[in-house]
Amino acid sequence: MSIFGSLFSKDMAIDLGTANTLVYVKGKGIVLNEPSVVAYHMKQGRKEVLAVGEDAKLMLGRTPGSIEAIRPMRDGVIADFDTAEEMIKHFIRKVHKRSTFTKPKIIVCVPHGATPVEKRAIRQSVLGAGARKAGLIAEPIAAAIGAGMPITDPTGSMVVDIGGGTTEVAVLSLADIVYARSIRVGGDRMDEALVSYLRRHQNLLVGEATAERIKKEIGTARMPEDGRGEVMTIRGRDLLNGVPKETEISQAQVAEALAEPVQQICEGVMTALESTPPDLAADIVDRGVMLTGGGALLGELDLALREQTGLSISVADESLNCVALGTGKALEFERQLSHVIDYDS
Repeated sequence: MSIFGSLFSKDMAIDLGTANTLVYVKGKGIVLNEPSVVAYHMKQGRKEVLAVGEDAKLMLGRTPGSIEAIRPMRDGVIADFDTAEEMIKHFIRKVHKRSTFTKPKIIVCVPHGATPVEKRAIRQSVLGAGARKAGLIAEPIAAAIGAGMPITDPTGSMVVDIGGGTTEVAVLSLADIVYARSIRVGGDRMDEALVSYLRRHQNLLVGEATAERIKKEIGTARMPEDGRGEVMTIRGRDLLNGVPKETEISQAQVAEALAEPVQQICEGVMTALESTPPDLAADIVDRGVMLTGGGALLGELDLALREQTGLSISVADESLNCVALGTGKALEFERQLSHVIDYDS
């Protein structure tokens, strides 16, 4: 590469998440973290993008008939192809600012359970958005690298990455996956559980944004010791008489609402432990399990998992950014990690 070329080297790593998209630029670190949301309106039968990311998220659930705000990613993979490509294009442009003539090399992380068709869709979207070369890396590997786990050692490490759409449970050794399973449970499923709980028990209809706020502010995976815990005021629509109303929700109710998704994550971890070769299982007993992803921030989730599995569970330092940081490291140390990056499927 000429000196001129390397000056404008804007190679990037993208964590295309169901809830948020993070972009890591080589040599700079994470430069963008925005919601994976696109708002568009139909003009003469064609979609015209109005807003992407932060601006579009504010429109979710609040748009008039002519405008639609959607999330092009579902369960960690692309659900709406054209919109996803527009979103990636927008984020790349936002990061590049002026140098439009460079075509970056981009590494994207994909859920371990993604099918060849889903992987091809992600690759095509990235190439269509202007990349000269698109590499894919498995999400559990990226999460483990980002959490600073010694994945190149010949010892077993277990990582549980709880994202918006999926939870990836993986056992790694010698920088590769020994066992991995993708469970379609994540932050979104927790929000849905809260919405349906309030509808059933309090006849109150709340939107996804309210459910997410409850989860972030007083969300917990275990019943509070006093049987009630903190309380939060929420507003929604009363289903009995159709008028807006205000009510309270306690941590105990939140724990009850989230019991099922939390249980599914616990079961995923247990299944992984049962399927792990005995020597690696022994390593995991020594080292414990690392939780990454936004879902790892749910209150007392580590304690709930510890009670179920008996293992020591720790939450990664920058759990929200682990996958993006790991994908970025794979870009920085591409030679050492070339066997985990897939450029050609």
